[in-house]
Parts: sequence; structure tokens; C-alpha cells
Amino acid sequence: MNAREIALLTLQETEKNSTKSEQSLHRLLNRHKLEKNDSSLATELVNGVLRLRLKLDHTISHYYHHDFNKAAPVLRNILRLGTYQLLFLDKIPGWAAVDECVKLAGKYKGRHIAGIVNGVLRRIASEKEPLEEVLKKEPLTRRLSIEHSHPEWLVARWLELFGEQQTVEMLSADNRPPLTALRVNTLKTSLETMEEALRDASVTFRSAGPEQFILTRDFNACEPFIHLGLLTVQNPTQALPCLLLNPLPGDTILDMCAAPGGKATFMAELMKNKGHILAVDRYPNKCEKIMRRAKALGITIIETVSEDARAFQADKQPDALLLDAPCTGTGVLGRKPELRWRSSPHKLDELVNLQAELLDHAGKLLGPGGVLVYATCSVEPEENHIQVNHFLERNKDFTREGSPVRLPDVFSPMPSIPGAYLTLPGKHEGFDGGFAQRLRKKR
Repeated sequence: MNAREIALLTLQETEKNSTKSEQSLHRLLNRHKLEKNDSSLATELVNGVLRLRLKLDHTISHYYHHDFNKAAPVLRNILRLGTYQLLFLDKIPGWAAVDECVKLAGKYKGRHIAGIVNGVLRRIASEKEPLEEVLKKEPLTRRLSIEHSHPEWLVARWLELFGEQQTVEMLSADNRPPLTALRVNTLKTSLETMEEALRDASVTFRSAGPEQFILTRDFNACEPFIHLGLLTVQNPTQALPCLLLNPLPGDTILDMCAAPGGKATFMAELMKNKGHILAVDRYPNKCEKIMRRAKALGITIIETVSEDARAFQADKQPDALLLDAPCTGTGVLGRKPELRWRSSPHKLDELVNLQAELLDHAGKLLGPGGVLVYATCSVEPEENHIQVNHFLERNKDFTREGSPVRLPDVFSPMPSIPGAYLTLPGKHEGFDGGFAQRLRKKR
């Protein structure tokens, strides 16, 4: 099985089963043991097709003589793979891209469909009509939607919320290959020692802002340090809620909706592995992964509970509570490109209702004087500061509170909203979008 077939199977599985593309691809690559270059090509194809799917579909529809949306999913994905190679991968000869996709079509759909793939891709390869010229006549929202391959409803929202310039910056950032962000495990090493080790390994990196974090494109060279528990993959935007919570050694912390455990383990490192963190997640397998991650990092203060966070009851009131709520993920579309095709206005409404339930229950779990940090990886107001506004209207015993410590300058406080921070994609290279708010329960 070659890189293109693995990419096709990953796209099929991601689309059919709503799985995470990263997990599907990783599993297939591990099973079939491709060479490094082929693994890189498969990864490039999967991420490229998922990011630029709308743009690819718009191009293909000019050459496909039927309704492309009604074509069989496997045919759609084969044509997307071929078109992506023809338009965006200059190092691959056009004939090779066409030939390999024709073979895939023959294997999965037979000779007739292989002929259709051959005809469509050869026309795209020979004509390559500039998409920009075709789109000039389109209204701004549709043009940006196709050019940057984002759902039109989301582009329309962002234009209204952020204006054209900021929206274009966010759309562009979502389609750039993301940097890898890594957190230094200060329980096992120091930042200085780790940086020296990375230089000795010829890793090119730079500081991310929060002192424990670095950014790099040399992920493969960093893998040995990850396996040793010296580094953890985590975006610095995900560090913000933990820093805003400011957990101290000896504290008792409740982490609701804790999977995959990045925030729980970071808080444990900030607490110097002293105190207690109770990590709640409804899925037992995810709880097991949190514990495996904690063990690899040398962390002993995390305990997991598999339960729906909306019904969870703690034996002891925590000093502080972190609620990193399920959300649309519109701040992480660069790293999780399939999310842009799974969101909708209806999905947004469903998640807003779920977040409100979680927030209200979190408020009941805290005792007087307790701290609650609410966070999402979304940039949508309904999931962020508007959600908090509604929570405060329902829960008069809570108030917004500014950060108790100075936060890195890369984190921008929201004007006139104490303790609220919003990061937008593209504002700082390597940073996801996300929101965090610190709240205090009155004594």
C-alpha cells in the first residue's frame, strides 16, 4: 500500500466515521510501515485535501460533467487527491499524479470510473484555468469561502465579527502548515538544559512566549525527547487557561472535560507535582490515556474519573476548577482541518447549550471563594464572553476576576472585560485561537 492509497483510506474513514484524521492516518501508517518520504507524502495529501477541499471541489466541478456533490465518496476523494497534487505539489510530475489516481480508481471503483478520473485529471493538468479569474465575479463572502476553503456561513460570521482584513488573516493562517508547539517538562529537566539538548540534536526552534514552551518544524528530531517524557506536544494557547487559573503546590484542582490531559499535566507541573488534580472525562479509554501520559511525565498527583461532567459530584470541594468546554473548535482549524466541514450553525447552538449546562454545574461544585476558569478553543462570541455573560446573569454569586499573575504579552486581554482573553488564529505564528475567562465565587 503506497502513500496515495493510505491518504485515500484516511480521507474515507474521516468522512464516513467522523474520526480524527490524525488518528486514522497514524494508525494506517503504523500498520503499513511506509518509508519516511512516503509517510510525509501521505500526511501532506491528507492535510492538504482536508484544508483545501472546497477549493478543490470548485475546480473539479468545472471539468466533471455531472453533479460532483452526488458522486461516490471514494471518487470524490480520488479526484481531490489528484487535483491537489496537480495544483499544489510541484515536485510531483503531473503524469505521475494522474496515473496513480487512475490506478486507485480502477482498484476501488473499476475501469469505467478509472476512465472518468483519467479524463477529468488530464483536463485539469492541461488547462489549469486560474481560479482567481473565475472568482472575481463572485460576492466577497463566496469568493473568500472558496479561495480559502472555509464554509460560507463561517466566513460570513467572521466578516461581520472581525472585518475583512482580520478575517483574511484568520483564513490564511488556517491553511498554513502549523508549527509544532512543545512544552518542557520542568519536573524532569530545566528549560535551559532542554534547549541545550535540542541544539545538540540540531533542532531549530524558538521561544513561544510562555517560558515553558517552544515552537519548531523539526518534530521528528524532537520525538526521542517526547518519548522520554521531557517534552509534551501542546499549543501555547492551551497553556493560557492553566496560567490564568494559577494552581499552586498543594492545591486541589478539578479538571472537567479533561481529555486528552494536556492541561491537567501542565497544571501538575506548575504545582511541582504536589497537591491533587481530579480529571473528569466521560470516556474510560480517554481517562486511561490521561494516566499513561501522566506516568510518562513522572506525574503522580492526577486521578481520573470516567463520568459525564454534568452529573459528577466531588467528595471534596476543589480550590479551583478548570472547565475546558467542548466547542466548535474554530480556533484550531489549522491543526484540525476536518472540523471546518463538521461545524454548522445548528452545531454551534447545540454546543452553546451544552456549555451552559457544564458551566452551571461547575459553579455548584465550587465552594465560596473558589476560582473557576472557563476556556474554549473557539473564537465565536456565543461560546466565549457571551456565554460567560449569561452564566453571570444566572449565577449572581460569581464575578469576573483579573489574572493574579502577569501573563506573557502574547496573550491579549479583551478590552473592558476583566480576566478575559481571546487569541485569534494568525495573530501570533504557531498559536491556535482560543478563549479563557477567570471567575471567582463570592465568599
